[in-house]
Amino acid sequence: MRHPLPVSALAAAALLALTACSSGNDTAGDDGELALVNDGTLTVCTNPPFEPFEYEEDGEIVGLDMAITGEIAADLGVELRPLNTGFDAIESGAALNARQCDIAASALTINEAREKNVDFTDAYFDADQGVLVASGSTVTDEAGLEGAKIGVQQATTGATWVDEQGLEGVQFEDLGLQIQSLRNGQVDVVMNDVTVLEAYAGDGLEIAFVVPTGEQYGLAVRTGNTALLDAANATLERITQDGTYDELVAEYFGTGEPTAEPTD
Repeated sequence: MRHPLPVSALAAAALLALTACSSGNDTAGDDGELALVNDGTLTVCTNPPFEPFEYEEDGEIVGLDMAITGEIAADLGVELRPLNTGFDAIESGAALNARQCDIAASALTINEAREKNVDFTDAYFDADQGVLVASGSTVTDEAGLEGAKIGVQQATTGATWVDEQGLEGVQFEDLGLQIQSLRNGQVDVVMNDVTVLEAYAGDGLEIAFVVPTGEQYGLAVRTGNTALLDAANATLERITQDGTYDELVAEYFGTGEPTAEPTD
């Protein structure tokens, strides 16, 4: 277990908020001084639907990731602005590098390949992969995936896992299209993070089994943006210590169990 951030980092985050400057600075945040793409706003790249992490409700993007980044924005004294962004642009770091947003929050699994393109915060959530099937499906374990058409979300851990196993993956841009393809019979099963697939269990669909992957989610910032990274980690530490994180998980999941303690 790595050591958590010191609480004193919160004070540093507050000071960083005072140094935020306007957009148009191509090196914003790369020199240790906090700068945002849009002055007074924390712009967050995210990719709904991925309930309960990010989804649309009454015309707004909400969810656990938005609540957490909302806490970061509040600590910085700025407004939160979610920006619906293609997941491939998020996980590759392209959206951050193009200054479309300041931070990416989209149930993003921390891995070595992505760490080459972005800087991750401390982990804030543990996850595994799940396989969703139509009720009555004969697929009940990994062996049943042989010869099956597996709907995956492009650029995700599930897509990588299917490819590594030499299985037949059918890629979709987002989770919503995955679920639709399963209901329409275009694919035999759907693979994605089990915590989001659970929301679709019922009404003719069920979780067949779970594939343990030991994944952890992190928020991502542009490589070298240490000011925002430190501020985000300070907020993660604060909400973990003061109980806010558990309250948010309970709100969106109904339980405080599937969590990862932020570490450095």
